[in-house]
Amino acid sequence: MAPIRRSVSVSWSPEVAFRRFTADLAQWWPRYTNSIGGRRVKQIVFEARVGGLIYEEHHDGTRFLWGRVTALEPPRRVAFTFHATRAESDAQEVEVTFTPYGAGTRVELVSRGWEKMSPEAGRARGGYEMTWGVALDLYARRFSGTWLFFFTLAVAIDVSGQRSTFIRHSLGRMPASSAEEEPQ
Repeated sequence: MAPIRRSVSVSWSPEVAFRRFTADLAQWWPRYTNSIGGRRVKQIVFEARVGGLIYEEHHDGTRFLWGRVTALEPPRRVAFTFHATRAESDAQEVEVTFTPYGAGTRVELVSRGWEKMSPEAGRARGGYEMTWGVALDLYARRFSGTWLFFFTLAVAIDVSGQRSTFIRHSLGRMPASSAEEEPQ
């Protein structure tokens, strides 16, 4: 199965673009539309070190693992696994590169590993193709009509009460002891 490829050009230097993607992820990530908990999310954490965790923490302290940082080469490249609601064995392998481009930076995201996933996880590929594009648009501070679609969908999930079911069935719940022992 072909990798997902998304890119965006920004006016920032590679150093700024890299920092914004990693250290500032919680500031630009569309937490209401692209998280497990929606309004319940207190913070999103990206531990910018190899082996670092990427997770969301809810206001009640519950944490859900999204992935792990596998490479960190500032300001050129970051790679991580990403599985959000799925088992770690169904993780995407995401690589983001930051290349000087004119007066700014070209940010390219590639999501691989779809062929090794379970059939259910593989069926999510089309959704991720759209959501990685939405995430990069928000990262670049650009409005996307697709984001409006996902926002409307997130509201419907909340209004219908399906968010609690979604949370209950998510496979990334971190045990309290594991979350407390991980260095920040």
